[in-house]
Amino acid sequence: MDRPRPFPTVAIIGLGTMGTGIAEVVARAGHEVIGIEIDDAAARRAVAALEASTARAVQRERITESERGDILARFRTFPDLQAAADADLVIEVVTEHFEIKREVLTALDAIVKPGAVLATGTNALSVTGLASHTSRPDRVLGLHFFAPAPAMKLVEVVSTVLTSPETTDAVTDLVRSFGKEPVAVGDRPGFIADGLLFGYLNQAAAMYEARYATREDIDAAMRLGCGLPMGPLALLDLIGIDTAQTVLEAMYEASRDRLHAPAPVLKQLTAAGLKGRKAGRGFYTYEAPGSATVVPDAETPAEAAGAAGGRPVRSVGVAGSGTMATGIAEVFAKAGYEVVLAARGQEKADKAVAALARSLDRSVAKGRLSQEQRDAAVARVTAAGSLDAFADVDLAVEAVAEDLPVKQQLFATLDKVCKPGAVLATTTSSLPVVAVATATTRPRDVIGMHFFNPAPAMKLVEVVRTVLTAEEVRATVHEVCGRIGKHAVDCGDRAGFIVNALLFPYLNNAVKMVQEHYATVEDIDSAMKLGGGYPMGPFELLDVVGLDVSLAIEQVLHKEFRDPGLAPAPLLEHLVSAGCLGRKTGRGFREYARR
Repeated sequence: MDRPRPFPTVAIIGLGTMGTGIAEVVARAGHEVIGIEIDDAAARRAVAALEASTARAVQRERITESERGDILARFRTFPDLQAAADADLVIEVVTEHFEIKREVLTALDAIVKPGAVLATGTNALSVTGLASHTSRPDRVLGLHFFAPAPAMKLVEVVSTVLTSPETTDAVTDLVRSFGKEPVAVGDRPGFIADGLLFGYLNQAAAMYEARYATREDIDAAMRLGCGLPMGPLALLDLIGIDTAQTVLEAMYEASRDRLHAPAPVLKQLTAAGLKGRKAGRGFYTYEAPGSATVVPDAETPAEAAGAAGGRPVRSVGVAGSGTMATGIAEVFAKAGYEVVLAARGQEKADKAVAALARSLDRSVAKGRLSQEQRDAAVARVTAAGSLDAFADVDLAVEAVAEDLPVKQQLFATLDKVCKPGAVLATTTSSLPVVAVATATTRPRDVIGMHFFNPAPAMKLVEVVRTVLTAEEVRATVHEVCGRIGKHAVDCGDRAGFIVNALLFPYLNNAVKMVQEHYATVEDIDSAMKLGGGYPMGPFELLDVVGLDVSLAIEQVLHKEFRDPGLAPAPLLEHLVSAGCLGRKTGRGFREYARR
């Protein structure tokens, strides 16, 4: 087949939110746009949306009034598919249902000219299956935009085994001309971005359904602990719970991975018509259908719940001399607490306090802290070469090696040293807190207090209560977190807590995509940053965290939950065995310059 000519006229079938957004992108790029929508009200809303967005662009001086007039003139709406007869490219974005899409594409196949390309906007259905129902499977592909289409840079260009390279190349060039970043993918449910995203969203829904944590705490944990733009349950409401169920059903059908089997709560909410923002209610309740404003409902926590009734805390002991320990000590000292930083030997403790002082010096240099505040914080920290210095602290925080026998031995010592009523906290990210607590004679006083690295910058603390932890101990830690400017989220004592239990299966699935040669490291990282708004791609993050650390966490999750889908990807195991641990060794999924 000859290379398709450029696409001067593009038809968009379906003018919902996505179709309207795509129409705006195409019209702004200088193409004639035929919008086809059987619902007259929806067509009018699409025109109004384009008028409003272009008016804002003029106001912000991104386009002129003349350019706005040209864009609006290029967009026309029609109620019938026959209007697409002269289109060079047709993009359907109708309901995510195979039979409906098949019917639309089959009808278009008989209407459009022989050289026209047909594109489906599906993110879950088989593009190959849809293409096979046309007389031009070589000119059929997937074109998956992300919402909101005008703002999101990623477009997944989905080729099937039937799509001609010329068609793929021509459409890829077109996507680039829109100012978008095309990523080439093969035909499997979810493609790259949704293939990784929806498994994570599904696990978050299952976590909520199990009442492991509240919806607010799950969402806050992932926003503050991972830097995500939205929490998973709020995102499910935005996407549409029914849409998520459809995507997951298709993914599970293809993979048979239990992590993709839709959580029952998704089916229940969909069946009840509680489909998210568009219905006015999903995991959250909204001001009105289509509104983004969350309003209180029966599940909304009371103001400052659990923040009263704790024990007084004036002094804090931090055990450890590494980055995490010094960071936590810095946080407490800046908040006004008297801090004892204890290490194995006075020399190590002195070095840790010196590192803390240097960190505060950097804050002064950046204008985040005054010299007086820096000096006062340093003066509050006492270096100690033994845990005996914790005799009078009200809160003892352990931040030593992630090794259960080491932590148990340390807590047995704290049990003997610390005064009655002192709260004993472990910063473990993967070990059972109760196993640490039972190394003492006061397990009621033991709790998990999982800070994130770097502790001075990261706002999240996961507060991990065991079956033995006293309520007033939990309340104490919440009060302390408020005073040090951290956001505390409650969770139970199980592997991974909230963040790691949701984050690391997602990272593991990204490794599996590379292992299966479905996509490259670069394309997956681009897809998640541009399509999901993630601050880092999964492989960038794995290399920063350390592949050995990541593997250890994934092994803990697999051991705890016994789900085959959580088994660490062999490729990750092989890289760790080869000593390719990420940035710290100069090579992980990428190579790095040695310092």
